[in-house]
Amino acid sequence: MIIQNKRLVIIVLVIALLLLIPLIAMQFTEEVNWTLSDFIVAGVLLLVTSLLLDLVIRKVMKTPVRIALIMIILAILLLIWAELAVGIF
Repeated sequence: MIIQNKRLVIIVLVIALLLLIPLIAMQFTEEVNWTLSDFIVAGVLLLVTSLLLDLVIRKVMKTPVRIALIMIILAILLLIWAELAVGIF
């Protein structure tokens, strides 16, 4: 149980560090202009993706299936991110 809590803490800390990048960039340039909703959506998207990846890594034992599922999850993340950023569809 403690290991699972450690993983969750690490995941949340990494997401927080990733979200600090645009926050810091907003202080130095007008090119980055995120609102609170942008940070919330990005945080939720990264959290759900990382939790799904953690679940696949822990539960799927066959390496080819594990790799395929990870690639699918990452592809979905990139498609959703691109759609939210520029509206590709």
